Amino acid sequence: MATFIKVAARSARCLPRITPRSTASGKNAFSTSARRQLMATAGFTESQLMTEEYPSEFHAALAQDGWLGIALPEALGGAGLGISDATMMMQTIAESGAGMAGAQSIHANVYATQPLAKFGTQEQLEQTIPNIIAGKLRVCFGVTEPNAGLDTLRLETFAKKQDDYSYSVSGQKIWITCAQIADKMMLLARTTPREEAKKPSEGLSLFCIDLSRYDHRLKVSKIKKMGGRAVDANEVFFENYPISGDSLIGKEGQGFKIILHGMNAERCLLAGEALGLGYAALGKAAEYARERVVFQRPIGQNQGIAHPLADVYMRLEAAKHATYHAARLYDASKTDGSIRQEEVGVACNSAKYLAAEAAFAACERAVLTHGGMGYAVEYDVERYFRECLVPRIAPVSREMILNYISEKVLELPRSY
Repeated sequence: MATFIKVAARSARCLPRITPRSTASGKNAFSTSARRQLMATAGFTESQLMTEEYPSEFHAALAQDGWLGIALPEALGGAGLGISDATMMMQTIAESGAGMAGAQSIHANVYATQPLAKFGTQEQLEQTIPNIIAGKLRVCFGVTEPNAGLDTLRLETFAKKQDDYSYSVSGQKIWITCAQIADKMMLLARTTPREEAKKPSEGLSLFCIDLSRYDHRLKVSKIKKMGGRAVDANEVFFENYPISGDSLIGKEGQGFKIILHGMNAERCLLAGEALGLGYAALGKAAEYARERVVFQRPIGQNQGIAHPLADVYMRLEAAKHATYHAARLYDASKTDGSIRQEEVGVACNSAKYLAAEAAFAACERAVLTHGGMGYAVEYDVERYFRECLVPRIAPVSREMILNYISEKVLELPRSY
């Protein structure tokens, strides 16, 4: 952890930032028609229009010192550590002030590679993993679709096998982070029509594909979003897009089971990121409460300020214990056959829920503690508040986690 903090400090200039860039094309991410701009922008500079830039230097600094391979095998150039260590790294990045944007710039490179590392062939591993660790390749995770949402078993993107054993992909993905700059996508696509599959969980396959954004059969469209704008989120359209047969990970039709290894890891990492954001916000709030003097006394001397901050601290601490318990359980399950995957799923989902809620409480309280200045960009807490909504929504909603716990733990009837 100390070493990582030194890297983060040395690379402070590389953290996500707002910089000038040309304005967008005017196309709405969800529509092919041009968007009408009501506010006239004549007279404004590009800097004032607040466009965004991916933190490439930050990514490169982490790659240079080996952090991108923290949870990948030593034999392939990784550190050979676990998701527990990766979660701590992601928490540290978010807590440093980089927030969700900084964490998400490398997020998928850590969790999306877990299914590949476990189920990939030796050739697949040697061609991809060392290059991902070195920062030469970047990865995005292609699962979510606009028509399916959280109902992953109803994905429609289809990979049709060709006579030469390659595949032709058609369909649409949405909310794909870093698709503007990724070289590879871990793609979950249907290879058997749902009605022909023996089980709902079968018929989906996982691929590690090349993203050739210059190919007219692939279109990547950026979504303008509320927070974390230094890291892109996208819609991705495939129209008979060719991928090689060698890109299939594991067995055809078993993609859903395979990708769960990445999903549980992602929940741990996101929980760590939420914790980092929450602790950062709480630190800002406590500092302000100590220094801000009103009615000739620090505002933190008032219990109306102090008690909510103390409450938030305890929520974060409780969520921290749940998060690292889940991460350790995930790591232990790789070698301990007595640990059921359902136990891992319950722990990881619970951790993500608790950390997201604690982070939201911390970020909201930080804004309120700052009063009017909490609304000002200068104090950072308004950015933390916008970004803290991400772990509440993604990659699975609070409500779906509650459904999962109700069904799997409490054995209550399924409601959806």
